Amino acid sequence: MRVAVYIRVSTLRQVHAQTADQQLQRLQTHLQTKGWSLPQENIFRDDGYSGAILRRPGLDRLRDKVAAADIDVILITDPDRLARNYVHQVLLLEELQRFGGQVEFLDRPMSTDPHDQLLLQIRGAVAEYERSLITERMRRGRLMKLRAGVLLPWTRAPYGYRLNPERPRDPGGVRIDEAQAAVVAEIFAWYLQDGSSLLSVAKHLCDLNIASPNGKQRWGLATLRALLTNPAYLGQVYAGRYHYRPPKVRRSATHPIGHPHNIAFLSDLCRRCIPVEFDRIK
Repeated sequence: MRVAVYIRVSTLRQVHAQTADQQLQRLQTHLQTKGWSLPQENIFRDDGYSGAILRRPGLDRLRDKVAAADIDVILITDPDRLARNYVHQVLLLEELQRFGGQVEFLDRPMSTDPHDQLLLQIRGAVAEYERSLITERMRRGRLMKLRAGVLLPWTRAPYGYRLNPERPRDPGGVRIDEAQAAVVAEIFAWYLQDGSSLLSVAKHLCDLNIASPNGKQRWGLATLRALLTNPAYLGQVYAGRYHYRPPKVRRSATHPIGHPHNIAFLSDLCRRCIPVEFDRIK
């Protein structure tokens, strides 16, 4: 019997808590009771991948190996580990079974009985509901913290600032980088001079051998524009500055880039990148 196991944890906290190893230990114990051997190459795992998506390297390798008829049984602890979305569960189960791979769940033993299939559907729907509920609660909680000014929306501090590595999202942990702050002050002073432009400021920084925020020798005009228009240098932090609008014109792959349909698409794309003010954090 050619056996494989699939393991998944969705968050880094679960990865650090070694819940994936706990899943593997339970599956190996179950296999020992049945007298089945588990080769190391038949252990497929995805650490830190959400069950709401199908794009997972471990799952892809498992599907490829089942499609090659190299696996007879796939053992998983729970249907949620395979996928959180019921539609994805059905898709994966049908695909694996079509190539001869029998899927067994350790915590939710299932069969082809209609009652078991109905129960699988109900559990998949409940899991999808719980995921949506958790996502919405996290979004609302994050929004409340942003409005209260106790959470930073930054994933990366603006040039001239440093974040506390132990509290990267805490506004109280923001510190000024003296060297970079002096460069920021000079950039504003140079740009305010008569006849100055973004290009002249970029050349001036290059002449002084001042590295860009990305460590490059040359400063990009987009980088300078973003720096000069960043409200953080006024002591203001905004969350949700960019508002997404779906495109109104569908871009056709058969039309050249200069076709009116594609020109309208590019114009709409530029308009969607205009920043808008959202919840202000004081």
